[in-house]
Amino acid sequence: MSDAIVIEGLTKHYGERRVVDSVNLRIPAGCVYGFLGRNGAGKSTLIKMLLGMVQPDAGSATLLGENTRELSPAMRGRIAYLAEGHPIYRWMSVGEAALFSRAFHTKWHDHFVDGILDHFAISRKAKIGRLSNGQRAQVSLALALAPDPELLILDDPTLGLDTVVRRDFLESMIHLIQRSGRTILFSSHILGDVERVADRIGILSSGVLRVDCPTEHFKMALRRVVLEFVGSVPEFPRCQGLVSQRQHGGKLELVVVGYSEEHAAIAESLGAVSVEVLEMNLEDAFIAYTRGPARPLPSFEREMLPC
Repeated sequence: MSDAIVIEGLTKHYGERRVVDSVNLRIPAGCVYGFLGRNGAGKSTLIKMLLGMVQPDAGSATLLGENTRELSPAMRGRIAYLAEGHPIYRWMSVGEAALFSRAFHTKWHDHFVDGILDHFAISRKAKIGRLSNGQRAQVSLALALAPDPELLILDDPTLGLDTVVRRDFLESMIHLIQRSGRTILFSSHILGDVERVADRIGILSSGVLRVDCPTEHFKMALRRVVLEFVGSVPEFPRCQGLVSQRQHGGKLELVVVGYSEEHAAIAESLGAVSVEVLEMNLEDAFIAYTRGPARPLPSFEREMLPC
């Protein structure tokens, strides 16, 4: 399978701060890729570099085989971008916004627009400024899909939407765009959304890509381990895979990547009277992984967690 997105050593500084640090990433065609990270991790900057809106200080990237520093108009017609907040001229009607957007594309499918608007019961005569946040997101989706793009890039597209609208938006997006060879890259702060729709995830931490693996592999690799002690609670020694540890009364709670017999042996040597190993959902795993102590995090490599 060919790669829709290839990133090699992409780096960006703002002043002395390195906001994106030597990122290498390949996203295969047809993949729904969830791009995660805490606020300020560098997600939006990386996305803007992919689209040529921000120039990198080092490294390179290609979208659908073309260098992002010089994307041709024809290539831009094969790529759709939904920005956070869904900026559309609010003085326009929905129909006027469609005509305005159509002027920038050589390929346009009005039936895509009409189908999505009908699905969400939005009139072409409605003024953008009078629509709710969710309706503006739905109009943005219709306009983005009208050129029938091969690659859809979304930067927190469901931010500020209520639960029902958000789920309908995502399900419609996946149904309409994920056909043979179509690819979706989206960042989101809503981990439940990512867990429902993403085939793979990437996690940026302080500009460094720490995770790149199938969504289920990340969830299965992280475990919450609760050790119970009688008397004083010892500190768990630093070892491979240990992300964090926190004491709660007579219990020591660990977050571990790849819990193994080695970890179990250490727990036994510390005198734990019980050891409980618990699965984690994506949100809990993400929070535990990115909230870890101020020391290098264990990374998820492709070799460690293959497709």
